[in-house]
Amino acid sequence: MARLDYDLRPRQIAERTWVIEGAVDDFSRANGCNIINTAFIATGAGVVVVNTGPSRLYGEQQRRAIERLTREPVVRVLSLNLHPDYFFGNQAWADRPTQALPGSIAGMQAEGAAYADNLYRLCGDWMKGTESSPAREPLAPQTLRLGAHTLELRRLSGHTGDDLVLIDTHTGVLFAGGLVFAARVPTTPHADPTAWLASLDTLAQWQAEGQFRQVVPSHGPVHTGALGLQQTRDWLRWLTALMQDSAERGLDLSEVLRTPVPARFAGWAAQPAELHRSLAQWYPRYEQRALARPAR
Repeated sequence: MARLDYDLRPRQIAERTWVIEGAVDDFSRANGCNIINTAFIATGAGVVVVNTGPSRLYGEQQRRAIERLTREPVVRVLSLNLHPDYFFGNQAWADRPTQALPGSIAGMQAEGAAYADNLYRLCGDWMKGTESSPAREPLAPQTLRLGAHTLELRRLSGHTGDDLVLIDTHTGVLFAGGLVFAARVPTTPHADPTAWLASLDTLAQWQAEGQFRQVVPSHGPVHTGALGLQQTRDWLRWLTALMQDSAERGLDLSEVLRTPVPARFAGWAAQPAELHRSLAQWYPRYEQRALARPAR
């Protein structure tokens, strides 16, 4: 069998800031379940790692890729939420502080075994030796000053119950986690669409204030401007309106699943799989609300 190699290629996007881009796709053996953007900042006072990928192998190869580019020691390893590709590479960082928001750690602990079962099924040999390794240290929102970099760690919610975002005010880079998707259908297993839209409004306000210029989503291309914010908001508004209207019309799930997506979404990655997952998860709630309303 050929050696499994993620061929990780850090790309510098700002001063002493690199992103390792994953496939803009859904989990599969072809991509080794590597669909996430991970990153690292060499601050001058130690390296901060953002997300550790979907497997022990990814974490090991990520660590070697970082060591090839900087001799600074890694001082923090952050996971921006509870989903497996944000923290399954933590095994390779067992000798470093692995950190996440408390709600994310609780979710990692509760669901890690199920995540592992699913990723082993989807990606096979890429997952060999991988065990769920939740972040060990709870992290509070705070301002970190490391070298020339001021890192704002802030808590939002909506994609999950605890969404950590990081703004490097020195470079103007936002690490948005799962709150922002670009050219890819958002995933929703732990989502609250109302809270998510509110968090997107908060991010848009911070952007208008000039707090960041460049956006690193966890899924999709790195970009400047409001592309990812606008796409994610547009998708959530369309999807929730579709479900509300369909429920009020009395359509069942099978009928809603046959609804064609607007042309502006049709070319996005993970389509229609993520749409179908979201509808299967969310639509019964909309049906229940419609049924609970008094007849007109």
